[in-house]
Amino acid sequence: MNRREFAAFIGMATVGLATETSGVLTPKPDKPSVAVTMDDFNWNQSLKLNPQQRNRATLDALKSHGNLKAALFVAGKNVDSETGKALLREWDSAGHMIGNHSYSHRELNSEKVTAEAFNADILKGEEVLKGFPRFQKSFRFPFLKEGESAAERDAVRAFLKQHGYRNGHVTIDASDWAVDNRLRARLTKDPTADVTAYRDFYLDHMWERATYYDDLARKVLGRTVKHTMLVHFNLLNALFLGDLLNMFKTKGWKLIDAVDAF
Repeated sequence: MNRREFAAFIGMATVGLATETSGVLTPKPDKPSVAVTMDDFNWNQSLKLNPQQRNRATLDALKSHGNLKAALFVAGKNVDSETGKALLREWDSAGHMIGNHSYSHRELNSEKVTAEAFNADILKGEEVLKGFPRFQKSFRFPFLKEGESAAERDAVRAFLKQHGYRNGHVTIDASDWAVDNRLRARLTKDPTADVTAYRDFYLDHMWERATYYDDLARKVLGRTVKHTMLVHFNLLNALFLGDLLNMFKTKGWKLIDAVDAF
């Protein structure tokens, strides 16, 4: 598509989303929607909350918002134990989608991890997860990195297609992991520290990212999309996922199940 065709496409999309009032085109109300997708399932960090408490707090936050169903992209190494499987079983029983995030959570990089080794690691992750009824063949690349060359990218994409996988795409990317690092460092130094400022910064950061990516979707497609928001299974979200979901609802966004978004 050349620039002229692209401009025409955007123009048609925008007109398609408009209504005529007194001869003037005005946009139709277009309420954004967002689903929670959570990566890694790294439960082996017991600061402030033990693994069972952290698991329960995260699940309770989703349940308290209309029994919202998330997608959990699991690194197989994190559930290759009885404790890991037991914790993941709680997500499975609650009806949340379980996806593959590879076994080792290594970045596709020909100097360190070849496409062949990466593909084998995908299947190794699947082997650990396939016994869970809510497991779906949806794969999310660790670090969202699809390789450093077109050859690497295409080799893995072809492999995923051959094995019946779809890409666990992200439409809202953010840095909750960085906020979590700072939060845990503070609590390690002072377990009784007031963490309100971390919550407030986190909510502001996620709102800025969400509005940025929603605006980008509207500029490129002429409409919003069913957003898939990437966050991580960490202490930050065990403490503040409920606040994050409340924020989106208060600001007029609709919370939707991850399966619906995908």
